[in-house]
Formats: sequence, C-alpha cells, structure tokens
Amino acid sequence: MSAGNEIVRLDGNIARRRAPKKPMIYWDTDLPGFGLRCRISGHKTWVLRHRERGNARFETLGSAATMDVRQARREALKILRSAALDGLPQKPVAKPSARLTFEQFFPEFMQCVAGWKASTATRNAWAIRAHILPAFGSLPVAQMTRADIVKWRDAMGQKPAAFNRSVPVLASMFKMAETLGYRPGGSNPCKGIARYKRKLPERYLSGSEYRALASVLKAAEAELPEAVSIIRLLIYTGARRQEIAGLRWEWIKPPRIFLPDSKTGAKVIYLNAPARKILDDLRGERISGLVFPGGRNSSVPFNPDPAWYKLRARAGLIDVRLHDLRHSFASLAIRNGVSLSAVGKLLGHALPESTARYAHLADDVVSESAARVCASIADKMEAGL
Repeated sequence: MSAGNEIVRLDGNIARRRAPKKPMIYWDTDLPGFGLRCRISGHKTWVLRHRERGNARFETLGSAATMDVRQARREALKILRSAALDGLPQKPVAKPSARLTFEQFFPEFMQCVAGWKASTATRNAWAIRAHILPAFGSLPVAQMTRADIVKWRDAMGQKPAAFNRSVPVLASMFKMAETLGYRPGGSNPCKGIARYKRKLPERYLSGSEYRALASVLKAAEAELPEAVSIIRLLIYTGARRQEIAGLRWEWIKPPRIFLPDSKTGAKVIYLNAPARKILDDLRGERISGLVFPGGRNSSVPFNPDPAWYKLRARAGLIDVRLHDLRHSFASLAIRNGVSLSAVGKLLGHALPESTARYAHLADDVVSESAARVCASIADKMEAGL
C-alpha cells in the first residue's frame, strides 16, 4: 500500500497523533524534505528526503518514540549541511574535548541508540537520570577508571537491584564513547565489574491456588472479558505479559504464534488446545490488528494490570504477579517430566542460563522419583523376610 502525503508543520502534537488508517508521511513546511513516516501499526519514524551529489536519498533519522521533533530536526539539518558541503574544502574536524562530561554526553548517547525499543529507551534513560548522572554527571567520560566504577558499586550497596540494572547501561555508554572517539578502544571500565548476587523471586501456584484463580476468572468473564482472556492465555502458554497483551492477529498461525520481536528477539509461542479455543472464540472475522486493543485508543494494547490486581485479591493471591504465571508454567512442565531444554524452548529463552533457575525443580523431581523407587524396593525386600 503506497503512503499518503500531507504537508504540515511538524511538532510534538503531530508525532502523538493516533495511527492513520493507511501509511502516511507528514512533510514539514519549514524544512523541505524533513518528514514523519507513520505506519498503520502505530510505529513512527523521522525521515529525510534530499539529494546528494545529484542522487536522491531517503534516510531514516530515528524512531519518534525515542527522538523528539527538535532532535530529529537538528539531525536533518546536520545531514543537509554535510551534503551541501560535500566536495568543498573544509576545516579539519576538531577532536572531541577530553573534558566532555557525562551530563553533556547523555543527549548524544540517546540519539545514537535511537534504534532501541521504546520501553528499553525509557527504562535506560531513567536509570541514567536516577543513578548514573548523580554519580558521574560532572566527570569527564574520557577520564573514568575502573576504580570509579568500583566505588560506585560499593556506594550502591543498599540498592543492589538498581546497580544491577544500571551498570549495563553505563557499559553501553562507555562502548558508544569508544565508537565516537571519546575514549580509546577497549577501555571500558565496566568490563568485569561483578553485579550483586540477588535471590530471584520464586512464586509458583499450587493446585488449590490454580483452582481458586480459575473460579475467580470464570465469575469475572462478563465483567473483565479482555483481562480474563489475557490471564488464561498467560496460564496456558507461559508467555510474557506483553507478548500476549500486545498480540496481533497477523502473528497467529495455529498451532503457533510467530512473534516478530520480543524481549529475546523473534520468538515462537506454542498453542495448546485451551489457548487455541480462547483465540478462536475471540477472532470472529478479524485477520489483522491487536487481539486486545485498549479501550480509548485501539492502536495501544490493553493493560491487564488493574484488572489483575482485583482478580488476584478475590482469589486470595495478593502476592502473585502476572509474571509468576510464567514461573508456574515452567514448574508444572518440569514436574510433568519435561526436560529443562524443552522448557527453555517453550518459554523462549535465548540463553540456557535463563532456564537454569528452574534446575532445582528438576532435581526435586528426580529426588522424589528416587524416593519412590527406594520405597518400592524396600517393600519388596521386607516382603521376602
């Protein structure tokens, strides 16, 4: 489907508009060639159309989710100026200042990682503002050493989870600084810095808790239909919350769901009979779009969290998170004899280490089996006495 065109003055309001019913490019009235491409999926990118050495060029500047209109306009101007000067004598490019601070580097870093998912960009930007800039904001990027990182780690001893989330973001900043020439290559001071060991929360539903939850879901079908369907799909598939809440009909090809992207990249979700029935009952004539659109904005996925808080309270499960349904799926799979490698494939883990957290459950199953075998042998031996 070809894109439509509309000439407007690009600003934040245009970028926040609801996704159009057909592909659209909004071209800026003030800066010719600068535009905002909108897809019917809701994804929006800043683009630039120009000519360089007589050849037409069409470039993507970044995602509207992570780059605001002022940043995009500056990037477009930078490209246009560079194209205009191409082939002309120019002053040597000055080497970046050795005094460039983290506070000064932060905006440039966020522009360089415009390809991040919106949720990733938001989470990492918060980590930088909340934990990295308060510690290093006034310090030169080029002069940071491993000793500085170790001192920061020690100072974050009361916030181990915050440190564990922030240190890989800081490592990414140093890596980008090396790429841009602000630091020597291979000088990342975060390399080898140990994270705090934390006991990951483990909460598995028991048989009685599953029955209590099933009863509550049944009673709430008319009151909270979208949330009930999402929760049931989470129970039956072991998928992550956003993988089901953001599910689109185009990705569903029974007996599988083919996600083009997830926390670990492209992923396959395997549909069992109960999960397929839920989707079959919901589909009707729909072949595209969100399976669970938001109430006010149909281009935004439905948020099941508020309903979950109500439902879990009714079931007496106030300490259970939606993500614990995924852990419970893995627990039941292992207790039913499914191997760790198969569980990892069912859950869509990219690394074996992610599945290793369930290894003790597999050990428990083996121990229980050994106990049953030993008890049976003992009975037979005592019968012969």
